[in-house]
Amino acid sequence: MTAQPEFFLDRGLGRRVAEGLQELGWVVHRATDHFPNDAQDVPDEDWLAYGLDRGWSPLCKDGRIRGREVERAPIERFGAVLFYLDNQRLVVSAMVDRFHRSRAAMIRAVDRGGPAAYAVREDSIRRTWP
Repeated sequence: MTAQPEFFLDRGLGRRVAEGLQELGWVVHRATDHFPNDAQDVPDEDWLAYGLDRGWSPLCKDGRIRGREVERAPIERFGAVLFYLDNQRLVVSAMVDRFHRSRAAMIRAVDRGGPAAYAVREDSIRRTWP
């Protein structure tokens, strides 16, 4: 089992989600720390490939990525696992809470490998692709 996977957060999750997860012992990296202009102009497929090349599992709010072929390509190429929130309207504390409650299941999913996408729900994760 992976002792401590590292995660790469899409800019849409924001600084406070990253800080909240770090306070809970997660190892996270923010796309905004690795790309110019707060990563505003970086296509999803680029930030995904960047993080996956470093072995970091992506976290995002937008589950539509799994349905877009060009954005899904890095996940397929790396045999990776993407996690996204099933509710994009959560406040920061609820996002952190939801990810943290699902941490053990997320680690198991990373260990199983991919390519795969999982919705992070209030009480569980659910594989939604393929």
